[in-house]
Amino acid sequence: MKKYNRIISFLVFALLTLNGCTPRVIGQTYVTKNNATGKAQKVYNRANQYKKNKVFDKAIKDFETAIKLEPTFIDAHYQLASIYFNEKNHLLAKQGLETVISIDPNYKTAAYFYLGLAHWETDDYENAASNFEQFLQSDNKSKRLKAKAETYLKNSQFSAKAVKSPVPFDPKPLAKTVNTSSPEYLPSVTAEGNQLVFTRRIRGYEDVFISKKMDGEWLEPTPLSDINTEENEGSQYISADGSLIVFVRCSDRQGYGGCDLYFSEKKGDAWTKPENMGQPINTRGWESQPSLSADGNTLYYASSRTGTLGGRDIWRSQRKENGEWSNPVNLGSKINTTADDESPFFHPDGKTLYFMSSGHEGMGGYDLFVARRTTEEGWSAPQNLGYPINTKGNEGALFITLDGTTAYFTKDNLPEDDIEKLTSRRQPDIFTFEVPKALRPTPVTYVKATVKDAVTTKKIANAKIEVIDLMTNEVFSTSKTDAYGTFLTCLPMGGNYALNVNKEKYFFHSENFELLETSSLQEPYLLKIKLQPIPVERTSEALVKSEPIVLKNVFFESGSAELKMTSLVELNYLKDLLAGNATLRIQINGHTDNVGTETDNLTLSQNRAKAVQDYLIKEGITADRLSYKGFGESQPIDTNDTEAGRKNNRRTEFITK
Repeated sequence: MKKYNRIISFLVFALLTLNGCTPRVIGQTYVTKNNATGKAQKVYNRANQYKKNKVFDKAIKDFETAIKLEPTFIDAHYQLASIYFNEKNHLLAKQGLETVISIDPNYKTAAYFYLGLAHWETDDYENAASNFEQFLQSDNKSKRLKAKAETYLKNSQFSAKAVKSPVPFDPKPLAKTVNTSSPEYLPSVTAEGNQLVFTRRIRGYEDVFISKKMDGEWLEPTPLSDINTEENEGSQYISADGSLIVFVRCSDRQGYGGCDLYFSEKKGDAWTKPENMGQPINTRGWESQPSLSADGNTLYYASSRTGTLGGRDIWRSQRKENGEWSNPVNLGSKINTTADDESPFFHPDGKTLYFMSSGHEGMGGYDLFVARRTTEEGWSAPQNLGYPINTKGNEGALFITLDGTTAYFTKDNLPEDDIEKLTSRRQPDIFTFEVPKALRPTPVTYVKATVKDAVTTKKIANAKIEVIDLMTNEVFSTSKTDAYGTFLTCLPMGGNYALNVNKEKYFFHSENFELLETSSLQEPYLLKIKLQPIPVERTSEALVKSEPIVLKNVFFESGSAELKMTSLVELNYLKDLLAGNATLRIQINGHTDNVGTETDNLTLSQNRAKAVQDYLIKEGITADRLSYKGFGESQPIDTNDTEAGRKNNRRTEFITK
């Protein structure tokens, strides 16, 4: 009988639609709760009471009976459709709402809103958009519904296009050593790709775990006992070099708010006691989901602190020379919306930001977006990562590897066994997928080095590492060697970089990395750097031990002794070295490759060495502390049979004298 009544209701709608008119147009008056016959009205009122008491099966039966008695009973059609909608039977909800609108388009303008939602829930985005537009053109006075309709209209229009142009997406779960019967989420990976940290929830409590990769496989994760407590710890981020973890601890009585950011540094094989990052990072609000720049000096995180544009916004803070953090800056309305914007991930390329948002145009819920940094404070318009990476559900917490090709993220998973699927709840696990080319950051390589004393071979801690972008002559990153004399720094492809290693009482060491070709990612640079002590006294013994210091970032115009502007960074390091060591005297040596005649090369090398001396004198270094000499092609340090070898032979260096 129930099926028969639904068919009657649908036929009423079909006949009205086929005739292209409503009952009112053909001279009939449709039925409402106010003019229904006694029996139909009685059944309708009883159905309404069942609905209020949430006895939906009986309510449906009575509404259908009322419609059978009065086929144009518009109130019964609307109430029946609302039950189907709330019970997520969107197909019957659509049929009912379409019947209501066909009987009287102006009966309840909210019918267009809920019909739009029913189309949205069944992935019929074009019809959803049409109904949301119709609702927004109505005289409905509900500001709440209109605000929702505007959002749904925007997302429906986007989704209608997105599903027609899907992006490549084939997510793969991580090994079962990582993904277990407990929820795992919020992954981050070191630059070398050999350490994975993530959050695991066990018996309702969150802890931080770490897994190491060996022979291409993730090993059994271990909890970070130095960090985890009886409270909730999670939402962590590990620095590129693996020496620092920033994480969230909630419900800590020593904190500033419900959830605060903490940090811990790795010392040997252990992690230091976690410290609250304090003010101005933490507030009475909610702070979470940190991400560090590659050099660890810029912190991005989500917060509900005072000053947000919506519920939660993304903020940025810089670490000062004294180690303190600057007042956080809101990333502004390009990134943040009046809704929630969270889970920032700032890629080591220094310009690409991935985040999740419920406020930007998307597929609904939280979608993932990418934005590119255009200036110090400016960002490009966020780009939705597209369908099916984004869905009507919530997507978030994305991490992308240095080369930009692989993403780690969290998504719901189901057990593989079919029987388990029937009884198990969906839960988050960690997956990877290949990032579509249009959504990738600039590829990044890295330099990993050990710094030692050239004489004693002891490892040098706290040496300053500075990377300069020679295309802008601006500092790209700064860091220091750890207690073991090691450092790791990231270098985005497409640039030309000077790297300078500096330590008090030592000559500086420089390297040049020309990475202008973005199409071919360079292998990581693994270096062993020896810093030469500056002689305390100008004795013959000290001078004998002095080795040439190659100025790897001094450049000249081709075949000329004219210094390029990119040389000024290195020359200023040399000037500061001399200015800080008043007794130091140096000889500047020039060398060439074997292209050209010996005579021309000798002259060129002399002129280039003199150009360096002239610059230093102009900058205030007295001439009696300087001399120069050209050696032409007579002292090669590499082969002249390759361009790379010839480039090494074309060098400027200095020695003590």
